[in-house]
Amino acid sequence: MEVARRLFLARTARFAALSAAGFAVPGQAIAARPPGTRYPFTLGVASGSPLPDAVVIWTRIIDDPLGAGPPVALNVRWEMATDEQFRRIVARGAATALPQLAHSIHVDVQGLEPGRWYWYRFMLGDAVSPVGRTRTAPAAGSLPGLLKLAVASCQHWEFGSYAAHRHIASASPDLVAFLGDYIYEWGAYALEHPTRARRVSESFTLDEYRRRYAQYKSDRNLQAAHHAAPWIVTWDDHEVANDYAGDRDERLDVQFRLRRAAAYQAFYEHMPIRPIAGANDYANARIYQRYDWGRLARFHVLDNRQYRAVQACTPTNRGGSTSVWRNACAALADPNRSLLGPAQERWLDTGLRGSAARWNIIAQQTLMAESSQTRIVRAVDGRFWNDGWDGYSAARTRLLESLRGVSNPVVLGGDVHTFYANELRPDFVRPVSRANPVVATEFVGTSVTSGSRPQARTEQYVEMNPHVKYGRSDKRGYMLMEITPGETRTIFLGLDDVRDERSGIAALASFRVRDGRPGPERI
Repeated sequence: MEVARRLFLARTARFAALSAAGFAVPGQAIAARPPGTRYPFTLGVASGSPLPDAVVIWTRIIDDPLGAGPPVALNVRWEMATDEQFRRIVARGAATALPQLAHSIHVDVQGLEPGRWYWYRFMLGDAVSPVGRTRTAPAAGSLPGLLKLAVASCQHWEFGSYAAHRHIASASPDLVAFLGDYIYEWGAYALEHPTRARRVSESFTLDEYRRRYAQYKSDRNLQAAHHAAPWIVTWDDHEVANDYAGDRDERLDVQFRLRRAAAYQAFYEHMPIRPIAGANDYANARIYQRYDWGRLARFHVLDNRQYRAVQACTPTNRGGSTSVWRNACAALADPNRSLLGPAQERWLDTGLRGSAARWNIIAQQTLMAESSQTRIVRAVDGRFWNDGWDGYSAARTRLLESLRGVSNPVVLGGDVHTFYANELRPDFVRPVSRANPVVATEFVGTSVTSGSRPQARTEQYVEMNPHVKYGRSDKRGYMLMEITPGETRTIFLGLDDVRDERSGIAALASFRVRDGRPGPERI
């Protein structure tokens, strides 16, 4: 079984390379648009992973989002222009949509001008996709005056509409950062958001994860956000299974690594990213990446799921998360336990030390600041959720210590379905001092839809954790940031009603971070 699996994954990785290059696969029949099919671009288009001279454009050929595509390869044409009417086409070509990759298309369009907007589309037979807008990153040596960044995460289909994405599209950002939980693994396979959640139909197989992504990407507001700007993306747990850690899930399933490989492949098939299969194996897919926005910002995009140690002091006979007392769980402080894994820790440290950017944006999945669920009087006090950074406190201290001397570190997070603005320092128990300075600022976004705790409880957390300067858990929405050489401004935007796709949105709070002065200032 293991040999067969590796042969399949090796073939799939080869198919990905051939498809992206626009080549046919030997022995694979290639067809134009199959006769009798409906509109094939039901999932829209997307772009992402921008470089100064390149950007990835994506689509998937499927006429029924909850169905299956034809068993043949399809020849898809694409165009990129400097205007929305495609009067000046600067690149065009063809790519092969393979059934082995769910008829997804990833074109890495190269030879583009830096810091420029482009428009792109795909064609299959006489069908034309929606037009997407994208852009390249600025030139390596340039210092742009402004980067407008939207940040979102956690969009459970079952818990509301995607009105937040409609507002992201309307904001016309330069870039969107999505920090995980793009899909959730359970819920009815339906093309309308339900009025109440039902925990049914959990995804386990590649076909089931493909259907889940297609369900989510069928939403017109999510499509609009993808059509508006390029995205940089990472995953969290629900792209696979709740609170998994490395190759262990809550069920302690001995076959979990196969499930994870299927989920990672489906992620690749539905995201505008370059190939991620490590050593021809989606079971070891690498998602952490680095993106530069000229000398204004460097994005360090992390993976805090695949390489982590299992959660500390979990109850017997299950995996996943729980809350633990610091004085009863010595493993919390074990320096050998890592959330990122040793190789990714070294990669991040190298990228931070070598960065010439004014702002270093660490785009990762969850809350980094300590968040005790009880009041702390002594260093041994505190009760913590062991799935987040609080469950890996020695690794967090190591990371925060490494930020000394780094230019303007700003940590972005999601996962906890709450807006937070935080000061980050190596030791959260000791007061701020020359030996224990504020080394970075953290902004955590609420969820697009997924539910959270009552606001009264969040206010207790803020009061018990003095480095947490703001917390709001009763609103769904996203963060909008404006990054300039002199300061970074962040607005927390909350929907009026997450169940209403026409919902309005309002600014809940705004903060700035000044160049050379870590810590959020309320404005």
